[in-house]
Amino acid sequence: MDVPIFREIICIFALSIAVLLVCHRLKLPSVVGFLITGVICGPHGLQFVTDVEDVENLSTVGVVLLLFTVGMEFSFKNIVRYKYDFVFGGALQILFTIAPAVLFGVVALGKSVSEAIFLGFVLSLSSTAIVIAALEDKRQSDTRQGRLILSILIFQDIIAIPMMLLTPLLAGSGDAFDMSHVYTFIKGMFLLGLVAFIAFRGIPKLLYYVTRTRQRELFLVSIFTICFTVAWVTSSLGLSLSLGAFFAGLVISESEYSEEAVGNVLPFQEIFTSFFFVSMGMLLDLSFVASHLFTVVLVTICCIAIKAVMAGSVALLRGLNMSAAIMTALSLAQIGEFSLILAHVGMDEQLISEYNYQLILAAALLSMTAMPFVMSLSEKISMYVGKLPLPDRFKMGAIKGEESGKEQLSDHIIICGFGLRGKHLARAAKETGIAYHVLDTDPDLVKAEKLLGESISFGDPSHASVLLKAGIRSARTVAVLVHDSAAAKRIVKTARDLNPNVYIITRTIRFVQVAKMLQLGANDAIPDEFGASLEVLTRALLKSDVSQDLIRQCAHTIRAEGYEELHLQSFDMHPLPQVQAIFKPVAIKAEA
Repeated sequence: MDVPIFREIICIFALSIAVLLVCHRLKLPSVVGFLITGVICGPHGLQFVTDVEDVENLSTVGVVLLLFTVGMEFSFKNIVRYKYDFVFGGALQILFTIAPAVLFGVVALGKSVSEAIFLGFVLSLSSTAIVIAALEDKRQSDTRQGRLILSILIFQDIIAIPMMLLTPLLAGSGDAFDMSHVYTFIKGMFLLGLVAFIAFRGIPKLLYYVTRTRQRELFLVSIFTICFTVAWVTSSLGLSLSLGAFFAGLVISESEYSEEAVGNVLPFQEIFTSFFFVSMGMLLDLSFVASHLFTVVLVTICCIAIKAVMAGSVALLRGLNMSAAIMTALSLAQIGEFSLILAHVGMDEQLISEYNYQLILAAALLSMTAMPFVMSLSEKISMYVGKLPLPDRFKMGAIKGEESGKEQLSDHIIICGFGLRGKHLARAAKETGIAYHVLDTDPDLVKAEKLLGESISFGDPSHASVLLKAGIRSARTVAVLVHDSAAAKRIVKTARDLNPNVYIITRTIRFVQVAKMLQLGANDAIPDEFGASLEVLTRALLKSDVSQDLIRQCAHTIRAEGYEELHLQSFDMHPLPQVQAIFKPVAIKAEA
């Protein structure tokens, strides 16, 4: 039986593999690769896919999961922590971008005020996916400009929701203004508040009972059910699916299960979000770009320039030096994925024409593609600007006000698993003044230890998002002390991928598993049977009336031989001759 959508999905993925490989060689973001894939295989390209509606349906799931993930990663604690960057930086960036867009749209282009405001909305948003990936690659997430950029991006993601809600109001703000839009908006927000109240009360309790079962499948199904149920309810109230998905994520973000939820949802979100970018690429008419190439390029350059100047101005107002301000400006200069969603809503509401919609799509695609090259110019521009006779205030910066909250962990130990070994390590770290953070998947244990003041979070450390929340980028050591050997292997590999320099020590159940752990990236691997054999040896000799000094020397000899075989470390020991004579036949053998 021929199922057309399967054939189209295969075409999309097969083509995207080739395009993404080329983008990787050119150091372009994967988002750009998916957009180009949509352009090539869509109805305006090679027509590999003709039924765009099927792809748009899949992309709807991607948008829902994207906003759900944004909601989960959003935290009121982060807003309090970076409140000045978030409130002033985010609001100023939006206002500084919308204001010239409205002025230019009304005066120069002759647009109506409502259409000019909407175009300002579209222009003000940047690409969260691209910018965050670029900051992670450059290891700038924890820098001063990195925190400002992330705060502005979070503000943009949140403000995009009211922008989508206001779009129908802008569409009806002419002579035939319909007050029913206002009533619908007020009613929807009230009902949404009621749903949010119920969700905040009930969902954390539901997730607590779900996690107690220790069944990953049940947890995953519960997370998806919460996401799509809240999205569907808000859609039924006359609001958008996207808004509901964001609120669902926001509810989960305030629970202690948010890191685990992000780790489970993220792979699905990335797959379905790729359909969104592909579908956006399919909507781009290549003949339109070819016939209006000069206009498209000019609009793209103007958008990048306006956004860069405004974002840089905000950075300077927030006290950043000129170099950091230039980095901030160029990072936020592109048109983002939420702009594409917003433009689609605007066209559906007949607020913008097909011509303007195609222009926005083309400018967004070009600005996203140009972003890596634009960001690479930041150092050269900073060097040039640094030579100009500018006041020290701009060259050195002047951080105003306060800084925010608690510092992130650095140079710390991440303890994966809080069994007996994890508790011993945490106790030793606490007594020696070493910073640490614990990750465990037992909700009862996490809840109890948090009440005791332990630095512990719920989450599976094999998920990159969980380790990132625990500060893997700045950690000195990762101790993998979980009982599941398969999970331990995943944790070791993930930790090594995220931080090539971190020291990873792990336990194994059997001696033969050591080599595999070292191959996956562990620095040290200690088998349980090795320690157990020493304990058995010690107790057996005590019963045979061997002196404790001799037993200690025997244990040291066995331990030294074992470490030498494990290739972990060598001990400069010279055991007593009588000890060597007693244990000469003793050798550690790997069991099959």
